[in-house]
Amino acid sequence: MGEEVKLLQKWSSPFSLRVVWALKLKGIEYETIEEDLSNKSPLLLQSNPVYKKIPVLIHNGKPLCESLVIIEYIDETWKQYPLLPQDPHDRAKARFWATFGDDKVLARMWSSFTSQGPEQEEALAAATENLKFLEEELQGKKFFGGDKIGFVDLALGWLTNMLGAMEEVNGIKIVDEQRFPRLSGWLQDFSGVPIIKENFPPHDKLVTRFRIFREKFISAAAASK
Repeated sequence: MGEEVKLLQKWSSPFSLRVVWALKLKGIEYETIEEDLSNKSPLLLQSNPVYKKIPVLIHNGKPLCESLVIIEYIDETWKQYPLLPQDPHDRAKARFWATFGDDKVLARMWSSFTSQGPEQEEALAAATENLKFLEEELQGKKFFGGDKIGFVDLALGWLTNMLGAMEEVNGIKIVDEQRFPRLSGWLQDFSGVPIIKENFPPHDKLVTRFRIFREKFISAAAASK
């Protein structure tokens, strides 16, 4: 019996992209279903009735939501190219850093991107402090997973393309070789892996989308004052 794997996603979503990378690294064939989030499909609403968000992985008719949960499921279901460490303590640490990336780094980075003035400066300072923890975690390692890409690398992979688009739109360089030599090296090494770079969304298209996002947030903030 063949396996049926479908991925409900959005081309610009960093959360979708990390699942795409996991599937590609494992060599799993799957069907991509691009979602219009302004007009969500019945399949998406049925598959993720709680959050109504992408990505959603549907494996043999059974849906699974939330990107980090999906990646763990993929890793446990298909054993080739392990993404999480075997040691329980190392696995727990990997989960910690993946969650830290979403809750602290990405959240603060997005706040700095969608604000201006003192609010932007405060969020950017917090984001920079959080990046220092990632810089330390990379000491003596090529990837967060060691010598090869692992769970944490996929979780933080949004830094390789999303960060560049945000920096271009805002005209602010956040990660540079002087302040973050290890992180800068990781960005180059990770984005240089063929499976990773071949699945990046088009940079110009992403920059255009982010520019629209920023203008909307800034306009909304100004209107609420």
